[in-house]
Amino acid sequence: MRLLATMFLAGTLLAGAGLAGGGLAMAQDGRAPELAYQLTEGDNLNAFLRDGPVAAHLLLRNGTDPRILVGFPAGNSGVGLWFERLPAPAHWRLEQPPRATRFPGVKGPQPAILTVASTDAPALRIRQAVLSSIRFLRDYQSVGRFPPEVAASPVIAGNVIRWDRARLDGAPGYALQLRVLSGAIRDGAIVAEGGRPIRLEITASSGETPLSGLSEAELLNARAAPDAEARKALRFLSYREKFLAGSWRFQTYFGRDTLMSVRLLMPVLQPQAVEAGLGSVLDRLNAGGEVAHEEGIGEFAVVDHRAHGGSGDAAVLDYGMVDDDYMLAPVAATWLLDLADPAAARRFLDRARPSEGMPGTTERAGTALVRNLRFVIAQAQGFAAQPDYRRLVAIKAGRLTGQWRDSEEGLGRGRYAYDVNAVFVPAALEAAARLNRAGLLDRYATPDDRRMLAGAAAMAKAWRDHAPGLFRVAIPAAQARPRIEAYARALGIPAAPALAALGTAPLAFHALALDDAGRPIPIVNSDEGFALMFANPAPAELEASVTAVMRPFPAGLMTGIGMLVANAAQTDAQVQARFTPAAYHGAVVWSWQQALFAAGLERQLARTDLPARTRAVLTDAQARLWTAIEATRATRSSELWSWAYRDGSYRVVPFGAGKQDVDESNAAQLWSTVYLAVRPPKAR
Repeated sequence: MRLLATMFLAGTLLAGAGLAGGGLAMAQDGRAPELAYQLTEGDNLNAFLRDGPVAAHLLLRNGTDPRILVGFPAGNSGVGLWFERLPAPAHWRLEQPPRATRFPGVKGPQPAILTVASTDAPALRIRQAVLSSIRFLRDYQSVGRFPPEVAASPVIAGNVIRWDRARLDGAPGYALQLRVLSGAIRDGAIVAEGGRPIRLEITASSGETPLSGLSEAELLNARAAPDAEARKALRFLSYREKFLAGSWRFQTYFGRDTLMSVRLLMPVLQPQAVEAGLGSVLDRLNAGGEVAHEEGIGEFAVVDHRAHGGSGDAAVLDYGMVDDDYMLAPVAATWLLDLADPAAARRFLDRARPSEGMPGTTERAGTALVRNLRFVIAQAQGFAAQPDYRRLVAIKAGRLTGQWRDSEEGLGRGRYAYDVNAVFVPAALEAAARLNRAGLLDRYATPDDRRMLAGAAAMAKAWRDHAPGLFRVAIPAAQARPRIEAYARALGIPAAPALAALGTAPLAFHALALDDAGRPIPIVNSDEGFALMFANPAPAELEASVTAVMRPFPAGLMTGIGMLVANAAQTDAQVQARFTPAAYHGAVVWSWQQALFAAGLERQLARTDLPARTRAVLTDAQARLWTAIEATRATRSSELWSWAYRDGSYRVVPFGAGKQDVDESNAAQLWSTVYLAVRPPKAR
C-alpha cells in the first residue's frame, strides 16, 4: 500500500503541473489516430483505438451490472473495474473518445489511453478491480475468480481513485485511474450530485511490450470489399507478430482462428499479411509438429510458471486442441501452391526465425512445415490401414474439447469430431501429397520424410472413402417429425416450416461427433461448411448435406437471422438443455460459420463436374444463405449472436445480454471479418 500511495502522489503532482488526467500528454501534431472507431452491441459500448505504441479496446457496460474495462493487445493485458449491481439499468455516454497518452505507472511513464464518460447511475459502488492478464479478467467476468496474488487495492485522494501495480516479476505493470469530474466519492462509492450525471475521466495503462500494427495498405489488396466496419475490426486485430483472435476476450494468438481467417481472407490479403499469419503458426509448433491452440503471455505466463515451480515469462503454449494440427497443411498449400508467387513461396519457406514452440531454437519455416506433416501422417496411418472408428483422431484424453466448438458442451460430449476426421485429416494428407509433388519441401525433408510423403495420397483416399460414412445419420420421418414438433413447442417457435421442408423423407445428416462407443451424436450442425471448403464431395453427398443444413430450424439450421451452428431436436431433453440459444455453441449464430458455408458453396459451384440438379440445390442454398447474412449485416463482425422469437419472426439478441448466457461475445472477432473476401455473387 505504501508503494501505491507513493506512486499515486507522483501522479497527482504531475496533474498539478497541468498535465492532463495525471498523465504526460503526447505531442499534439494535429494528426488523426491511425485507427479509432466505436460500436454498441447489446449492453456494451465499445471504443477501439490504435495509435503508435497504443492499442486499446475500451468497454463500458450498460444495464444493472456496470463495468469499465480496457483491453490491450500488448501482452494480452487489461484493466477492469466491476461495480455492484444497480436497482435499475444505467447507461454510459462516451463524451470524449479514447486518445493515446502516457501515464506514470509504477515503473515510469507508459502507453495509456484517456477518455471521458458519464453515466446516469445514481451511484457506482466498487465491487472489484482486476489489473493483469486478459485471461484473468475473462475468468473474473465468467466465474468471479482471479489469482489472489495479482490483486490491487485502490488509493483515494480527493476526487481521484487509482489502482496501480507492477507485474509480479517486477516488470512494468498496469494502472487505472478515475478522476471524478462531476459527483463525489463517499465511503468508497462514486455518487451523483446536484441532479447531474456522474462524469469520469478514465485513464488506463499497460506496460507490456506493444505490438507492431499492420497498416491497411500492408493488410488488404484492391479486391477487398468496401466494408468500413470489417476493415476497422481487421486492422485492430492485425499485427506483424500475429493476428489477434478477438477483442476484448481473446486479444492474442489462437492457431485455429488464425488459420481459418487467413484461409477465408486469403484472396484479399497482401502477401505480407498471409505470411504474418502462417508464420505465427509455424513459429509456435512444438517439437512433435502440433499446432499451438492458444498462447499464455505476460502476467499469465508469470503466474503459470510460478505455479509449476518455474520462473520467467516465456509464452505458455497450449496444444490441447486437435483440429488446428490438420488445418495448417491445407491452408499453407493453398497459399504456397495456388496463390503465392513461386519465388515468394520459396523465400517464405526459407525464412529463419526463433521458434517459440521450441525455445532456444531457430529454424526455417519449411523445416517446421515438414515437422507438422510428419505428425499428420503418423496420426493418420492407423485408420488408413484399418478403417475402424477406434483409429480415428480423438480429442485428447481427459478433455471435453478438441476443435472449434471448444466449450465443454460444444461437441455434445463426443470423442471423435466430424470436422476433424471426415474433413481435415484427409485434407491435410492431400495437401502433403501436393506439396511433395511440387518439390517445394525437398530441401527441408529427409529421405525418410520423402518416402513418408509419397504415401500421403493413398492415405487420403482411404480417409475420404471411409471416415465420413461413420458419421452418417438417417432418422425415419415418423421418428424425426414428432421430435421436431416437441422441440419447437419447447422453444416457442413454429414447427410447420421445418416439417414442410422435411416432408416424408428420412432426416439425413452428418453427426456432430461420435461418442466413445462410436455411436453418432445426432445433432444437426454447421460443420458441413468445412467439407464444402476443403473437400470435393460426390454430387449426391453435396445435395444431402446442403439440404440438411438449409432446412428451416428445427429440422435444419436456418432462421431469419442466420444459420445456427447446432440443432439438438433429435436428442433427449438433457442434451437439448445443453444446446440452448444461451449456450456458447448451442442454437446460436456464429458469423464466421456462415461465411465459411458461403465460401464453400462458391467453391463447389466453381466445379465443372456437377450435374444440373446439384448445381440448382447449391445455387438455391447460396441465395437463401446470403439473404440471412444480409439481414444481420450490422452484427456480422461480432463473434456470435443469439435470438428471440417475437411477433412471428426471429430477432437478433446480442450474446451475453441475458443472465442465462454463459458468456459474452467479442465486439471484434478475427474470423468474422472474412466477409471482406466472402461476398455475395452479385457483388463480384
